[in-house]
Amino acid sequence: MTPDQITLVQESFEKVLPVADHISDLFYDRLFATAPEIRPLFSDDLADQKKKMMQMLGLAVAGLNSLETLLPAVVGLGERHHSYDVLPEHYEHVGKALIWALQQGLGNHFSENVQEAWTSVYGTLADLMIGASSDR
Repeated sequence: MTPDQITLVQESFEKVLPVADHISDLFYDRLFATAPEIRPLFSDDLADQKKKMMQMLGLAVAGLNSLETLLPAVVGLGERHHSYDVLPEHYEHVGKALIWALQQGLGNHFSENVQEAWTSVYGTLADLMIGASSDR
């Protein structure tokens, strides 16, 4: 994850905010369509979950310039996900659904460079979360 990638993610996230509800709908629809085994890990009503996901994504994006400050939150999130029976292989499905939803929601603003940046950032954060869950 380079400084330029961090900047691209942060700038593109500003474009996500006005369409955050749409992107979160796309994300969960795609996630459950491509990985139906993940659906039972969530409650039937996803309204709060969608808001929490976008809030956490916003916090993570904002904290990318200060990873030492962001790290405890990411590790805590990984530990919580482990307690919800999230498996390491689920993170790949989540990443693919997230990138797809961002691409759909941002359209022409989701360039190849932006996609690479989001993929790198998500990979870094997912690795930290997986590491936190495997340390338990």
